[in-house]
Amino acid sequence: MLYVVAWPVLGEADDTALRRLRAQYHPREAGLIGPHFTLVFGAAPDGEPALRAALGNLGQRPFWFMIERIVRSDLYLYAEPSDGAAELTGLYETLNPVAGGEPFEPHITLGLFQRAAEAEQVARIVGRQHLPMTGRIEELALLRRDGDTLATLASFRLAP
Repeated sequence: MLYVVAWPVLGEADDTALRRLRAQYHPREAGLIGPHFTLVFGAAPDGEPALRAALGNLGQRPFWFMIERIVRSDLYLYAEPSDGAAELTGLYETLNPVAGGEPFEPHITLGLFQRAAEAEQVARIVGRQHLPMTGRIEELALLRRDGDTLATLASFRLAP
């Protein structure tokens, strides 16, 4: 399966906090990939040429984002951007020309929990201790996942 992710450039303290949260609450994925915004999720391998072309033709400039809230959705814990959300949504729409089933909500997944109450409690604690966080998106990557391995097929710097 193919994925496109936006790599956040964060200050050292914020990057460390997100990596620790993912390691503690989402260990299976944290060992595979660091904090990121997923823009294409699970595309078929035969879509690689079209994704490469779309990524190569992006006119998006690098942009800032701000995470001001941590939210729970079912059993997941997410960091959602306020500033920068429109740019991430625009990239998603460009790279996914056929509408999907659920609306796109840009986020960084921080955890997966056994119970919703536990996720809610961690969301409150993390929000008080670590927010706000500011970062920048300067690069997107085309990734291929085969089971428990993830390979970077190409990286694309946003146009200055």
